[in-house]
Amino acid sequence: MIAIFDYGMGNLHSVSKAVERLGYESAVTSDPEQILAADGAILPGVGAFGDAMQHLHESNLRDVVLRYATSGKPLLGICLGMQLLFSRSEEHGSHEGLNLLPGEVVRFQGDYKIPHMGWNRLEFLQPSPLLGGLDEGYVYFVHSYRVKPENQSDLLAVTDYYQPVTAVVGRDNVYGMQFHPEKSGELGMKLLGNFLGLCKAEIHK
Repeated sequence: MIAIFDYGMGNLHSVSKAVERLGYESAVTSDPEQILAADGAILPGVGAFGDAMQHLHESNLRDVVLRYATSGKPLLGICLGMQLLFSRSEEHGSHEGLNLLPGEVVRFQGDYKIPHMGWNRLEFLQPSPLLGGLDEGYVYFVHSYRVKPENQSDLLAVTDYYQPVTAVVGRDNVYGMQFHPEKSGELGMKLLGNFLGLCKAEIHK
């Protein structure tokens, strides 16, 4: 079973439906026992970084995310959920993140359209099980802030939006996608499928 963190912020229904379309059972849940027993877990997110961290604290799920990450089972952050994996964000002030991956979240700066919204091509930087068997292609982004990882080894794929922009990250069992794989057509679903394949969950196809 794949647990989808329900902390009051995120595209929970669409992520759950995408997981089920790929043949896996999912549960949108805030129950720590159910989450920690899951074969894999997804941390979605839509909205502001500080609000999301506050919701995680108030729902007592911050520590559950951290415990899950140390379990060795696969954890995936999507969009804002990926940003939350990092150390801090400057969105509407300074906010501490989950610090599972070192780095900071900063606002796009420049004379171009913000938010970054639309289809952009991924460039794969290094091998990863998340990217295995896939060709570079287009996925769908909507964000005004971007991640600057401290360790280049955590950076699996970038896109170009007036500068290289972090698109996919990963270290050990912790992964993140800045775009919405469930809204990113065939490539997005293949990327999500690769993550689910790491989870050793039972397929119900």
